[in-house]
Parts: sequence; C-alpha cells; structure tokens
Amino acid sequence: MKRLRRIAILTGGGDVPGLNSAIRQVVLRALKEGIEIYGFRRGWGGLANYRPDGDPEHNAGCVVPLTWNMVRTIDRSGGTFLHTSRTNPAKVREADMPPHLKVEGMTYPADITGTIVANLEHLGIEALIPIGGDDTLSYAARLHLAGYPQIAIPKTMDNDVFGTDYCIGFGTAITRSVAMINDLRTPIGSHERIGVIELFGRNSGETSLVASYLANVDRAIISEVPFDVEKLAGMILRDQAANPSHYAILTISEGAVPLGGEVIQGGEADAYGHRKLGGVGEWTAERIKQLTGQEITYQQIGYMMRCGPPDALDRMVAMNFGNLAMDLLLEGASGLMTALQDGKYTTADLAAVIQGVKRVDVDRYYEKDEYRPMVRRVRGTPMFLT
Repeated sequence: MKRLRRIAILTGGGDVPGLNSAIRQVVLRALKEGIEIYGFRRGWGGLANYRPDGDPEHNAGCVVPLTWNMVRTIDRSGGTFLHTSRTNPAKVREADMPPHLKVEGMTYPADITGTIVANLEHLGIEALIPIGGDDTLSYAARLHLAGYPQIAIPKTMDNDVFGTDYCIGFGTAITRSVAMINDLRTPIGSHERIGVIELFGRNSGETSLVASYLANVDRAIISEVPFDVEKLAGMILRDQAANPSHYAILTISEGAVPLGGEVIQGGEADAYGHRKLGGVGEWTAERIKQLTGQEITYQQIGYMMRCGPPDALDRMVAMNFGNLAMDLLLEGASGLMTALQDGKYTTADLAAVIQGVKRVDVDRYYEKDEYRPMVRRVRGTPMFLT
C-alpha cells in the first residue's frame, strides 16, 4: 500500500460548532503520521480559485499548509477557521466563475471538475477530507466518481445527511434551542402570550421535533407534515387556557408548509439551487393572532442555533469522525463517509449521500393530528430518534 505524503481538508456549506474540532484532530493525526496537510479556504471555492501559475499571495488565500501551532486552540471556538462557502464546482454560475477560468462562449452553469482535479494534482494532494452537508458532500461524491481519493465527514445541524444517524453540529443546535426556548418562557409567560419559535430545518424537521420534545413545548410543526393553521390556532389557544401561567409555546421548522401553501423563501438561489428560507414562523404568528385575538411573541432563533463552541457531544463526535477519517485514509480506503449507525462509529458509501434522503420518521415519532412529538417504546431506537 502506497504511503500517503500529502493530504488536504476543507469545510463547505453552513458553519456549525464542531468543525474546528474535526479539523484539529485530522491535522494532529496527519502530522503524527508524517503526512503534510493543507487546508482549502472557503470550501470548494478555494480549490476553484487556486491558480497553478498564479500569484503566491493570491494562492495563499486559497490554500494554506496546516501546522500544529495553527490548529492548537481552534477547537475552543465554533465555526470553521478555514471559512466556508456554498461553491458547487459541478454547476458554477457566471457570476461565481473565477476570472481566470472564464472563456468566451462558455455555457453556464459550468462543470469545472477537470480544473478541480488538475489543481489537486498540481498541489500534490493525494487524498482529500471534505466536511459538509448533503450539498457539499454531493460534490464530493461527484469528485469520487472522477477518480479522486477522499473520505468525507458529515456535518449539518439539520442532521439530514443520508447514511448516518448523526451529523456534526446537531447536538449543539438542539442544546442551544432548548436553552433559548426555556429562556423565552420568561417574557412569553410574563405577558401571558402565545410564543411561536422558528428553528432552522429546511427539509427535515428533526430540530423542531427533538427541541420541542426536550423543552416540553405545547406543539411542534415540522417540515415533513403540512399544517392547518386554523386547527393549530385552536389547539394552541386551548393549551394557553390549560396552563396555570396562561401561556403556550410552539416550535416551527423554517421549511414547514401550511396546507395549500408553499415553502416561504426568498432571495437568489445558491449554487445548489437553494433559496433562503425563513418567515413561516412570522406568518404563522400573525395568522394565529388574527384567529385567536391573542398577543403573540414571535422569535426566529436562526443563527443562534449554530453559534459558539460545540457541546461535549459534538466535540466528541467531531474528534472521532476526524480520527476515523484518518484511520480509513491510512488503510487506503476511499469513497466513504464517516458515520454513526446504531450508536456505533462506522462508514457509509459516499454515493449514499446522493442516493437517498433522511427525514423524520413521522409514523413513529410524530402525532400528525396533534402536531406533537410522539416518543414512546424507545428500546432499540437511535439516541436522537433519527
């Protein structure tokens, strides 16, 4: 088996707590094995903008050699010190195409995978560790099909990467959400209001489901089940009346859809075809106010779910995913993703990312008619009900 001499790591998509912990662990292991390791800045964007014959100062903004001193303390903070982007080298828009790659008459969106592979070869990168969600890793799967060795690490606070029960960032997002929901009881309860709390969650409602279960909120709306706002208003009004403190709280996924309506989104689509979500909570709050005559407190938690350092669970999973990724590379493996399945560290085929979807098991964990988590008979279920 050929000994690895030089590898690289990158982070793409949205930031989550735990990314720096994974990066640090990979760098530590690589250096201990005598392997040079580089970091690509801004995810796939760093690779796309690197110029083999370019100015060293320009290229330093695209790729950087990683040393122990650079990563020694990065795990103490959230986010990713390598920065991130939503660049998709398989579908580059004209506005995002690096100037040195633009050719007159080029058709957009353009696939620059050939350039990506050439840049990796020019840098002498023998294997790559991409860390990302289903968008970032869908391109990793594309790159694997192009013949480039890699081991992927899943991250997303939505916890919706297919093939693993757990993704880096999910635990901290839930911890932050539960804490903020409980803190919001103070103003909502003091004013005897109905609280509507919107959480991140594009296609999977797991953050709303699990946070509402752990924080004991009255109702939870998830992305997978269209909701009747008039029915919901009646339910939450009865919840408020039944509470001795005369308030009630519901959570709602940003990707939730009212019956007969559409996902509320805006702005320009990103490189993976996604427009920015948000606003369904505000719409729901306004409709409940109109239907019930009650005062409403609306709060979109949003980015607060992904800020700050990782909790202990995310730190542990991130470090162990980093260790597992290095174990696999040292064994000569490629085209795999680190994973947790049935509570154990394992691997999944990287192609699985684009072969399936991961959503809340509604029949098992959700009462569709009551808009509530339904958790019982948990023996044999995954820790986070995925």
